[in-house]
Amino acid sequence: MTATIDFGVDHQAKPRGVRCSRDAATRRLVAATEAGLPLCVQPYAELAARLGLSEKEVLARFSRLLEEGSIRRIAAVPNHYALGYVANGMSVWDVPDECASECGRLIGALPFVSHCYLRPRRPPRWPFNLFAMVHAKDRAGVEAQVQSIEDLLGDRQRSHAVLFSKRILKKTGMRLGGGS
Repeated sequence: MTATIDFGVDHQAKPRGVRCSRDAATRRLVAATEAGLPLCVQPYAELAARLGLSEKEVLARFSRLLEEGSIRRIAAVPNHYALGYVANGMSVWDVPDECASECGRLIGALPFVSHCYLRPRRPPRWPFNLFAMVHAKDRAGVEAQVQSIEDLLGDRQRSHAVLFSKRILKKTGMRLGGGS
C-alpha cells in the first residue's frame, strides 16, 4: 500500500480565480510527494528533513494546498491487484445532460466505484457522457456492480456499456515533472 496525494483539482471545492501556492519550497514539496509519501512512522518529519523545512511548515503547506484546492486529499491507496481485485471495468452511461451531475454524485458515492466523471459525448458512435470505474475479484463481480448502478439510475440511464481492462499500461498518478 502506498500513501498518495491526489493532485487533481476539485472544481466544486473552490471558486475560480483562486491562486495556488507556487513558491519554490511548495514546488519542491509537490515534486517530493508525486510518487507518494515516505513509508515510515513519521512521513511529514521525513519530508521536512529531506527538504530542509520544519515538520510544522510541511503540514502548513499541505493544509494550504488542500484549502486552495490544489490537492484534493491525502490518503492511503491500496494496490487493488495485490488484494485480489483483478477485474476492472469502466462503465459508461448515457444519461440526460440535465441530470448527469446528480447521477455522477450518486454513482461516485458507491463504495465500489473508484472514480466517476463526466465527459463529452461523441455522437453518433459514442453516446456516453458519464463514466464510472469499478473493481472486483472477477468479471461477474464487475457485472453485478454495474447492475447495481443501473438499478440506482433507473429511467435516468438510456444505455450503458462496460469496457474491461485487458492489461495495465501505466500505474502512477500524474507527474508534474519539476515544472514551473
